[in-house]
Parts: sequence; C-alpha cells; structure tokens
Amino acid sequence: MGFSELLHTIGGMGKFQILQTALMMFPALLISCHSFLQNFTAITPEHHCRPANWTNGSHWVPGGVGDGDLLRVFIPLDEDQKPERCLRFSEPHWQILSLNDTSSLSLDTEVCLDGWVYDQGVASSIVSEWDLVCKHRSLKSIAQSIYMMGQLVGATVFGIFSDRCGRKTALQSGVLLMIVMGTSTAFSPSFLAYCVLRFLSGMAMTGIIITSLCLTMEWTPTQRRTLVNIYTMYMITLGQVVLTGLAYLIRPWRWLQGTLSVAYVIILLYSWGLPESACWLITHNKLDKAVKNLQAVARLNGRKEQGRKLTPEVVRLHMQEDTAAIKETPFLLDLFRTPGFCRTTCCITLGWFSTGFSFYGLGLDVQKFGFNIYWTQLLFTVMDFPMKLLTGLSMGYLGRRITAISLQLVAGCVILVTTFLPRDLNTFKMILCLFGKGSLASCFTCLYLYTMELFPTEVR
Repeated sequence: MGFSELLHTIGGMGKFQILQTALMMFPALLISCHSFLQNFTAITPEHHCRPANWTNGSHWVPGGVGDGDLLRVFIPLDEDQKPERCLRFSEPHWQILSLNDTSSLSLDTEVCLDGWVYDQGVASSIVSEWDLVCKHRSLKSIAQSIYMMGQLVGATVFGIFSDRCGRKTALQSGVLLMIVMGTSTAFSPSFLAYCVLRFLSGMAMTGIIITSLCLTMEWTPTQRRTLVNIYTMYMITLGQVVLTGLAYLIRPWRWLQGTLSVAYVIILLYSWGLPESACWLITHNKLDKAVKNLQAVARLNGRKEQGRKLTPEVVRLHMQEDTAAIKETPFLLDLFRTPGFCRTTCCITLGWFSTGFSFYGLGLDVQKFGFNIYWTQLLFTVMDFPMKLLTGLSMGYLGRRITAISLQLVAGCVILVTTFLPRDLNTFKMILCLFGKGSLASCFTCLYLYTMELFPTEVR
C-alpha cells in the first residue's frame, strides 16, 4: 500500500482536495503575469534624437506639418520617411524645408548626444525611463534574461529548501520574497537596481510555482493528478489574459509592476490555513503531525470515522512501499545511473530546453509585429486554449511521445518559415507565430505529464 491508497481512505478527491486545488490555481495564474510582464513594462515607444538647443524637445513631435516639418531640419528621415531613431544632423539644415527630395543630399550626422524624445501617447516603460534604445537596446533583453536566470537559481534553491523545511514553509517564503522584491522593483531608482530585484523576483516566482504544485500534487490521488495538471496549465494561460487586461488599464510601468506584486499578499494570507504535506511529514519522521493533518482532512471530506482510525502505526504501514523506494544516494546522480535512465534524462532535458527556448523567443517580443501590443498579446494567449484542448485529446489517443514530437515539429517548421518571410508579409508571419507559440505552450503540458510518468517517484 502507498500514500495514494491512504488518501482514498480519507476521501480521495474530496472537498479538501478540490478546495486546495482551487486555491493553488492562483499562483499558477500569477506566474505568467510576471513571466510576460516585460512585454508591457518594456514597451519601446517611437523616439528620435533630442536636437541640440531644441526648445520644444520635451514632447514627441509627430510627422506632418508645423513642428513635424521643423523637425526635419534637425533629424534625418529613414527609409520609411520617419525620423531616424539613433541619428541627428550635426547642425541644422534649413534648406531642407524648401526641398521636396532630399535623397541626393549628403549631410553630416552624429549619434544622439543629448538623449531622446519619446512618444508621450505610449505607456511609460523602463525603455523610455532609462533610455534603453539604440546602442543600449540590448539591455532590454538582458533584463529579461536576468529574470529567467533568477528562475533557474530559484528552482535549485527552493527545491532543496522545500525538501528540508517543508512545502508550506517554502511556499510562504517564496511568496514573501516575491511581495518584497516585486514591490521594490516598482521603486527601482536605476536600471541596475531593477535587474537585481528582477533576478530575486525570478527566484521567488519559481519557488512559488514549484512548491505550490508539489503541495497540491502530494494531496491529490494519483489518478487525478493528470487532470489537476491540465487545470494548472489552463490557469497559466488565463494569467496571460489577466495580464493583458491589467496592462491596458494600468499604463505606468511602476504601477503595473507594483499591482501584480502586491497581489501575492492574497496567497500569503490563505497559505496559513493550508496543512503541510502529509507525505513530506511522513518521509521526515513527523508521524504525529502527519496524522493530525490527515485527520483534519478526513473531517473536511466527511470521513471523520476513518480519520479516527488513523494512528502513526497505520500511517507507517501505508507508507512502507513508498519509503522503501527512497534512496540515500544523490538524486541528481540517479538520473544517470543506467544507460536507459541517462538516455531518457538527456532526451527529456533537450525537449524542455528546446520548447522553453522557442516558446519565450516567440512570446516575449510581440511588439516586433508592429500591431497593437494589447490585441497581439491577447491573440497569442487565446490561441493556447484550443491548442491545449487538442493536445489533451491527442495525448489520450496517440500518447505522450507522438504528441510532443508533433507539436515541436509544427513549432520548428513555423519558426523556419517565418525566418525567410519578407517584411511586407508581417500579418502572415504573426499568424504563423500564433500557431507556433500555441504548439509550444501545449507541448509544456505534454512534457510535464511525460516527465512525471517516465521517472520513478524517488527521482522525479
């Protein structure tokens, strides 16, 4: 007998499990909000060099008449007949105003020595606040990469922490860290401070999602874990819809950052009422506390009598099979202990890497398509729902492996095709990327289940 049979004794997927699963969906909803947050907090508005001694330089000057014509004296035009973003004339050229065609002119230019002027009609962002344009435009991508690096470190730190100190403690620690660091990010005085705080926020984010999923799964019977996982993936997609709505309503980036960080207070408040994982308590020899938690769950599920029968000896008997499988050797080495395990580990790791690399590559720069960023983000998100539904049906009929391979092939072909499309086919390129991103989002669902089923409990 194992822990899953013990859960069935006290009600299986009863009222407690349903309530806890519903509560743990909230962290899943917020994870995508922070992962895709920089799509809106790092919008690059239209901009041009600030001309020397420009008296009206505090405002964006649109093309057309009046100040727009005057701007041509100071700023050269690009191939689209828009002001150059990173160059200005070395000195004003008033003769341009009397010429219809300036293409034959060879005038001296220089870089933006006095900063930039931004379109004030676009939401404020870290780009306009810290001038992350022209030669500094790569810093925008670096900031997102630093956040992702924080997630990588957080997975290791909180994975070890949750194993040693408990799932509930690790969850509350991650939530508290996110509240403090995420809110502090909204008050960042410099780009360097912003990057450091985003790194710590990334650590907290991974800790929250890992421990909340772990806590949920360890209270869920084995037969229902697939269904709970699918609900979780849908909530992650729904979180992107919520993010788009909030970003549309809250345009200043500091307010948007702060709002999404303060929302974690809700998780911190209700987490105090959640019981620690009985599975973790049992494997760490805390049988008395485990029995109390199991009895409390049994009462909530309407199995009070079955809960009374539970004793440390009964619980230990149920867990003999599970605890016998746990080894004292390092789990990381167990992933490579046999040729079969090594091959499986390498293949799954490569699948996760390629899917994550491509997914975030497509989903973290929707502004490049040139359309309204809010509608574009919404379309990219809504596409995930039918794709995940089809993936669920495919996994049931064709299996995990064929489904995962097919989804990655579709995404790979889309990325290859869009690479060679000309600029004037931007709409067609975006439609293809919608299918590619939807395929990759669905592949995450498949890979998560596939990973759980391929690896035994002690190394999972």
